Amino acid sequence: MSDNSPISYSDKQYKVLGTRPVRHDGADKVTGRAIYGADVQMSGMAHGKILRSPHPHARIKAIDTSIAEKINGVYAIATGQDWPDLIDKVADLGEGAVNLHDLAQNCLAVDKVLYKGHAIAAVAARDVHVAEEAIAAIRVDYEILPAVTDIVEAMQADAPILHPGLKTETLEEPSDQPTNIDRHVHFETGDIDAGFAAADVIIEREYRTATVHQGYIEPQVSTALWNEDGHLKIWTSTQGSFTARHQTAELLQLPISKVTVTPCEIGGGFGGKIAVYFEPVAAMLSRKCGRPVKMTMQRDEVFEGTGPTPASNIKVKLGATRDGKLTAGQAYLAYEAGAFPGGVIGPGAMCIFSCVELPNAIVDGYDVCVNKPKTQAYRAPGATQAAFAFESTLNELASELKLDRIEIRRINGVKEGVKRVDGPVYPRIGYLECLDAVEKSAHWNTPLEGPNRGRGIGAGYWFNIGLKSSVSASVNPDGTVHLLEGSTDIGGTRTSIAMQLAETLGIAAHDVLPKVVDTDSVGYTDVTGGSRTTFATGMAAHKVGLDLLEQLTARAAMLWECDPIEVQVDGDLYRFGDQQITFKQLAAKLPETGDPVVGRASVSPEGSTNGFGVHIVDVEVDPDTAKVTILRYTAIQDAGKAIHPSYVEGQMQGGAVQGIGWALNEEYFYGDDHKMRNASLLDYRIPTCLDVPMIDAIIVEVPNPSHPFGVRGVGETPIVPPPAAIADAIYQATGVRMTQLPMSPPRLWKAMTQR
Repeated sequence: MSDNSPISYSDKQYKVLGTRPVRHDGADKVTGRAIYGADVQMSGMAHGKILRSPHPHARIKAIDTSIAEKINGVYAIATGQDWPDLIDKVADLGEGAVNLHDLAQNCLAVDKVLYKGHAIAAVAARDVHVAEEAIAAIRVDYEILPAVTDIVEAMQADAPILHPGLKTETLEEPSDQPTNIDRHVHFETGDIDAGFAAADVIIEREYRTATVHQGYIEPQVSTALWNEDGHLKIWTSTQGSFTARHQTAELLQLPISKVTVTPCEIGGGFGGKIAVYFEPVAAMLSRKCGRPVKMTMQRDEVFEGTGPTPASNIKVKLGATRDGKLTAGQAYLAYEAGAFPGGVIGPGAMCIFSCVELPNAIVDGYDVCVNKPKTQAYRAPGATQAAFAFESTLNELASELKLDRIEIRRINGVKEGVKRVDGPVYPRIGYLECLDAVEKSAHWNTPLEGPNRGRGIGAGYWFNIGLKSSVSASVNPDGTVHLLEGSTDIGGTRTSIAMQLAETLGIAAHDVLPKVVDTDSVGYTDVTGGSRTTFATGMAAHKVGLDLLEQLTARAAMLWECDPIEVQVDGDLYRFGDQQITFKQLAAKLPETGDPVVGRASVSPEGSTNGFGVHIVDVEVDPDTAKVTILRYTAIQDAGKAIHPSYVEGQMQGGAVQGIGWALNEEYFYGDDHKMRNASLLDYRIPTCLDVPMIDAIIVEVPNPSHPFGVRGVGETPIVPPPAAIADAIYQATGVRMTQLPMSPPRLWKAMTQR
């Protein structure tokens, strides 16, 4: 962890913000008392298992469960035929949207399976062993269909079609021909032909990235109890309890008021635990057998049955003058949607040119269905692939023009008032300040010595989201404040939100007692994702703090028999003339002055935040094996205001490590039969502590004008720059520019030998 203080561009001084208190849930986490999904136990509980397709594409002709039903200890069996009438309706999940008809078929297939691992039937039994025996006894009659798992092949006119009725969503006139292309997005600004005509140098490159999983340690796990009174209760590992409630209620056609979701502690999500998988299925089984039903995935099910981030095919064309000024940019992006429409091509197309000012640009993005699991968000969904392509091309352009890699970014870097290609105009942002931090960093200024070594640089952007958040708070007689929130805590957000309430009230961080509660206990709150939680839910905490302050000031005025406007508040001290009282003393007197002091707040910020980061990496490439060793790594990022610097550093370090894995080793490996061959943590190579050095973190603080404390979301930006930075470092070490991820030893060795 870095000991450096953040580089601040603000003169505001805070009492609580910027400190590093022990996290409120720390004791429960380190002692094993925190309740995760796997810890849920209930009387009479049944255990559920899923039968999954062995084929990547097949029609389900018949399912025979008769033998399984007779096995002793089997309580219930569900198939896709048990769904209520499926509705072709789009539901907003906060971070993204989903077609409920497709979502249901992804949880339990109805007439077709669209990828190996697709769920077909579910069993609830006395224990997991009986459930597994029953699953093995179910007979499915398949009609095997041709499959396609390559994105370029899937876009061809003669490709196997996954959804015969799919028409491309586009501004153009839709074709009557069946297609796998779900959506075409198009952004344009300026005159692209004039822009390239004005260029002295033009570089055009094509890039490929592989399908990659989020790699959370805790697999999906859910427990459902459909009570006799018709009320459904769910305990689950989710990034959004209200999102899980919404999806489950819609799929089962229940009123929202009949579903209560309790979010358990979550062992990682990174965007992969927003969509439901087990929740509605466990509910159906519970209704059938009259027992609570618990379902837990095995690791191969996580890989083959949940949503990874999409593979991509990207083409980038950049033009620039001799002095390094970009004149035009053109991008083509094709992203996997997986088995069902609705991927992350939108954010990818929005982010690809987001770090530079481009007067003339065109972006075309395509969302493409393939016979792989339905893709989901993964930490800045779509941006990492786009940044790998754009930043790699920009680094090559700098080399061609013999310009410093920081200088070309400074010449073209975005700042306040610049309009993105997709339309939004940047408010005050900190991209150029991040470049300043790079130039001044010890890493950048330390010579890199030795053969086969290189130093790379890459930048990245994520726009963050605002969305809805609700909190409530109550003042206790002992001077503490209970805070109830609906945001699942993934990265220490209990503490970062509590600190913002504490700062507003002028009290210590640990005098605020935060608790994440179920969907019946707090107002609607959107998913923990999009780097929104510390930003938006923190804004709600600040707002409820102002509510409490107003009430407390009125109570102090009652004690002193004065007008509330005459009471002055300085931190935790309330004054009137020569009289004063502390927050704790006032809290102790609340019973004497009236009812309990309770506040509530809901926010829905329209202005999202803008997060920029720049990464530096040193590598050494073994000339014989092409193995890449990360020697040193520094992540620089604008956090707006680092509420808890240790947590910000942790987010930056975690994102960098995931980006390193994405760059060097991680990929879904498919055989010619379109089946994944590495669905285990032994064969799917996530970095370990032996693969990465300590990640140095430099926090830049350029306050966000749309937040009372200047906060920007930080969780997603750090995964964006690593692949491009590492590709640049590999080029500096070997002279080989890699255009495909992962840059694994076999792939790099081949490129080096063919050089």
